[in-house]
Amino acid sequence: MASTHHAPAVPGGGAATTPHRWATVLDGVLGPLVEIPAALLVVAEIVVLLAGVVSRYLLHSPLVWSDELASILFLWLAMLGSVVAFRRGGHMRMTALVGMASPRMQAFLEAVAIAAPLAFLLLVIGPSIEFAEEETFITTPAMELTNAWRAAALPVGSILMAVVAVLRLMQVADWRVAAGALAAVAAVAALFLGLEPVFRGLGNLNLLVFFVGLVAVSVLAGVPIAFSFGLATFGYLALTTNTPLLVVVGRMDEGMSHLILLSVPLFVFLGLLIEMTGMAAAMVGFLASLLGHVRGGLSYVLVGAMYLVSGISGSKAADMAAVAPVLFPEMKARGAKEGDLVALLSATGAQTETIPPSLVLITLGSVTGVSISALFTGGMLPGVVLGITLCAVVWWRYRSDDLSNVRRATRGEIGRKLLIAFPAIALPFVIRAAVVEGVATATEVSTIGIVYSVAAGLLIYRRFDWARLKPMLIDTASLSGAILLIIGAATAMAWALTQSGFSGQLARTMAALPGGAIMFMVTSIVAFIILGSVLEGIPAIVLFGPLLFPIARQMGIHDVHYAMVVILAMGIGLFAPPFGVGYYAACAISRIHPDEGMKPIVGYILALIVGLIVVAAVPWISIGFL
Repeated sequence: MASTHHAPAVPGGGAATTPHRWATVLDGVLGPLVEIPAALLVVAEIVVLLAGVVSRYLLHSPLVWSDELASILFLWLAMLGSVVAFRRGGHMRMTALVGMASPRMQAFLEAVAIAAPLAFLLLVIGPSIEFAEEETFITTPAMELTNAWRAAALPVGSILMAVVAVLRLMQVADWRVAAGALAAVAAVAALFLGLEPVFRGLGNLNLLVFFVGLVAVSVLAGVPIAFSFGLATFGYLALTTNTPLLVVVGRMDEGMSHLILLSVPLFVFLGLLIEMTGMAAAMVGFLASLLGHVRGGLSYVLVGAMYLVSGISGSKAADMAAVAPVLFPEMKARGAKEGDLVALLSATGAQTETIPPSLVLITLGSVTGVSISALFTGGMLPGVVLGITLCAVVWWRYRSDDLSNVRRATRGEIGRKLLIAFPAIALPFVIRAAVVEGVATATEVSTIGIVYSVAAGLLIYRRFDWARLKPMLIDTASLSGAILLIIGAATAMAWALTQSGFSGQLARTMAALPGGAIMFMVTSIVAFIILGSVLEGIPAIVLFGPLLFPIARQMGIHDVHYAMVVILAMGIGLFAPPFGVGYYAACAISRIHPDEGMKPIVGYILALIVGLIVVAAVPWISIGFL
């Protein structure tokens, strides 16, 4: 799930000053210089990967250089996308506590959320330049290019983000707020530097100081999660070990460059495409004609629509944005309460986390080595089980609804709607078949979905707004950059945890729990619900997946079964208020105040937990079709 909370561009109050005006002008110049190349890189990735599929499958002549070129472009897309996200305030962050602060404190914390990333970027620029220089000695096998062409993306992106941070601080209308934030960050850095001799003698207690204490304070203060992870990792390695900081950049590069993750921007773009071409509206329209006359019928439609759309877009934000605007007006007209709508939308977000091609599935496969196609197969049925438990709550809540004014759709109308929706409904099955039949890899299959959606939009639905393509491509780059920077920072953090010996201790502790595999599964569920609410899904998976999956294997738990349980647990945490950021994303998309859904969502969360227990207790649900 990729949900974001947007920081105001200019925290603080007061009249615009000359530096403020200059910063605004420079920011306006910088925007297109970064956004247009980022958008073009998304197009280039689609073209390169599609060319690889066509050449290999249709022409039987593989392009040996396509993966290399895609990998080079991908790191540039990740870093420029991160710059776009930083400029837009689009990096994932937790703002629950910030929102409860006084206006003055809010302005200060928003400035800290710019100053802390600036500190990280200033730390990382030097090692990233050094890393790029080291990569000049490595050449790619097919294209025979120096690897520095790819690695240069890291220092360039870091420098551009640092420039954006400085411009943002210059735009803070009250200069005292910006100065106070910079002073606070500098004071914390000086304190940690002064305590270096103490840290050197603490051993593994440093893990609590940096990876629990520092990360928790940063995240709760509203510092974007990727930068919170990065600061903690840099601080830990610089102040407690002799590890060259160049290694951190190398681990970040490794995390962000995994070829499987190439599907992240492409599935994000695909999600935006199906909404723009009217495919999502056609699917929802068919389901509404089928169930609109039943008590709570449109709520069932919402559950079914989220299941189908999740199978296409892979991005929870895209799923909710595709379904809510189509369904909610009619549901409100039939008397549904706003709070219940946003509560059910959030619950379906958690329910559909395992539906392929979920970005979380792709990420989990890339960091744990579990087969992506096995995860895609195993993810279908757990989503159905949780959907059934949600539908049970819907039935209970709407069992006494008066439907005397609701007209039942005729068979002819249902048939027509099915005919219109059929190309859209077929898309998840086309994607699935392409992977199973070996037409395309899990990375490449998104390009087939994109071509299919463009063709359906142009030829069948006759809805294709060319003017929206550019903003869609920029949005794709921004969201992808935010996700990939978190994965890079979390990979470096996971590496530091492993080097400390923590992973071995964790494995021994969890393996020694009384109750064996059952207690391990229960502990994992509780841990991932908490982690999902605090860290968001993808960083939680990247950090703890590589540590816990080997233990699950030792316990005799199947990889795919364990994957489904932890992903669903993490999804429940992600969409459960008060900390779950997915819930606030659902509120933002629905334009409904978060307070409205707090009470109704309790029943749905309990239903999801019941469904999760069933999935955990019955392995066949996850692995029966493998």
